[in-house]
Parts: sequence; structure tokens; C-alpha cells
Amino acid sequence: MNLLNDFSPGLFIMQAVILLILIVLMRKFAWKPILQSLNDREKGIEDALKEAENARKEFQNLKADNERIINEARAERDAMLKEARQMKEVMITEAKTEAQAEADKIVAQAHASIESEKKAAIAELKNQVAELSVEIAEKVVRKELSSKERQMELVESMLGDVTIN
Repeated sequence: MNLLNDFSPGLFIMQAVILLILIVLMRKFAWKPILQSLNDREKGIEDALKEAENARKEFQNLKADNERIINEARAERDAMLKEARQMKEVMITEAKTEAQAEADKIVAQAHASIESEKKAAIAELKNQVAELSVEIAEKVVRKELSSKERQMELVESMLGDVTIN
């Protein structure tokens, strides 16, 4: 109850007028700059969020490009390795073929050399056998024909072997 006794309508009106003047002044001088700075800050935050989103998208694009480049590099590396393996296999195959051909050539030359040496040895052997045969035959004939009696026996035995038709 003490408050009601101390209430003064003039003071109340004066305080209400001061409050209204303060509100008008605040609205005119403070609210606009405060609202403007709030709007500017809100716009700055929106711009920062947009830039962050753009940066995130750019990062994702760069990441996708990096993955694509890495995949291309891997594919190129795999292709190079495959080509190198194929070249190695071709070189090994060619070397084997060349070595086989060279070995076949050497074997053929060895066979030809052996065959020619064999023929030469057989010819030499035949010549020696022929010479020995002639010498033996000559000695036998000399011995057989050394006496007249033996010559006559040989002639008669040969005539006995020959038949007249």
C-alpha cells in the first residue's frame, strides 16, 4: 500500500513522456544502425556459408579429379606393365626360337660333318680293303701259280665248273 501513496501522476506522465522520447530517439538513431549492422552481419554470414559451400564443392571436384587422375595413372601403369610383360615374353620367345634354330643348325652341321667323315672313313676303309684284297689275291695267285702242276689243276677245275649249253 505504500506504493499507492507515493504514486504521483505528474511524475508518472513525465516518466512516460521521457520513455516515449527515449523510444523515438532510440528508434531514429539506434535501431536503424543496429538493424543495419544485424542485416549486414546476417548477409556476411550467408556469404561466408555460400563461400564455404562453394569451397566444399570445389574440394569435392578436386578430389574427384585427383581420383580420376590417379585411376588414369594406375591404368596407364598397368598398361605399361602389361606391355612390358608382353615384350618380355616376345623377347624370350624370339630368343628361344633363335637359340633353337641355332641349335638345330649346329646339330645339322654336326650330322653333315659326321656323315661326310663317315663316308670318307668308309671310302678309305674300302680302299684299304681293296688294296689288301689285291695284295692277298696276288700272293695267293703267285703261290698257286708258282708251279706248273698247280696251274694245270686250276685250269682243269675252272673248265669243270664251266658248263656248255
